[in-house]
Amino acid sequence: MAPAIALDIPLADRTETGLALPDGVQPYRIDWLNTLTIATFHALALLALMPMFFNWTAVIVAVIAARLFGLIGINIGYHRLLTHRGFKCPKWLEHAFVVVAICCAEDTPARWVAIHRRHHEKSDEQPDPHSPLASFFWGHMGWLLVKNPDLSRLGIYERYAKDVLRDPFYVALERNLWQLKILLIQINVFFFAGLAGKLLWGGSWAEAVQFALSIVIWAVFVRTVFVWHQTWAVNSVTHIWGYRNYATDEDSRNNLFIGYLAHGEGWHNNHHADQRSARHGHRWWEFDTTYLTIRLLEKLGLVSDIVEPRHTTKR
Repeated sequence: MAPAIALDIPLADRTETGLALPDGVQPYRIDWLNTLTIATFHALALLALMPMFFNWTAVIVAVIAARLFGLIGINIGYHRLLTHRGFKCPKWLEHAFVVVAICCAEDTPARWVAIHRRHHEKSDEQPDPHSPLASFFWGHMGWLLVKNPDLSRLGIYERYAKDVLRDPFYVALERNLWQLKILLIQINVFFFAGLAGKLLWGGSWAEAVQFALSIVIWAVFVRTVFVWHQTWAVNSVTHIWGYRNYATDEDSRNNLFIGYLAHGEGWHNNHHADQRSARHGHRWWEFDTTYLTIRLLEKLGLVSDIVEPRHTTKR
């Protein structure tokens, strides 16, 4: 059954917290791999503030890359396709979406799917891996910084991502440091593209190296940090601030700012009300560029069987 329509539910923005952390969390044991990775990316992204690494070409490349990698990789690949099966497409295209998602350094496909499906099953309850009702910082990124062995147990994968791991491609991506390899490939692609572009434009070798480094800083590190916070804001902001179209049994909200910033992912109450739907925007102003991209791919013959909302609320 479709969830009850509850337009503009008079539910105040959450200010209180206090939800207990998930049972498996070890709050005093730092996950050093995650913590150092996140800190390093943020530190390298801050180099963009140095005048020697600022140029408008790098900024434009970063903006375009953030939109494409976030929309195509995370929103379409990891979220609406792999996690919720909101449409069908050829395997080669699915794998391409997932490779783009891995470029965002948001974990391996099976682990991302498993954690997200657990979030939906236990949303805003204690087992939720990242409910902001424990604290805003916890829901946004704190959950990534400490050990939670429960999220690495084989049982989590078997329960929440068994379908994903039937594909040998995804099994391989869980091993062999593929996230690091893909990061190094990205750095090389952007560096040498920037180097060649500047040399062809008539720059000296010193100018070309400086320009290429600026492209790497903006198009890899600034872009990745931006996409991270965009994804994390869906976990945190849209469970605290916003309006609700549907009477769901958790605190999901539709947030205008995150809705537009994250290509429709911020219409989070709509998504929780109808999880499989590839369309998250249900009112006329709830613009969902991720869904529009999926429809465009359908027009091109690359996508089929798009799951539409069970019912759409219109004003």
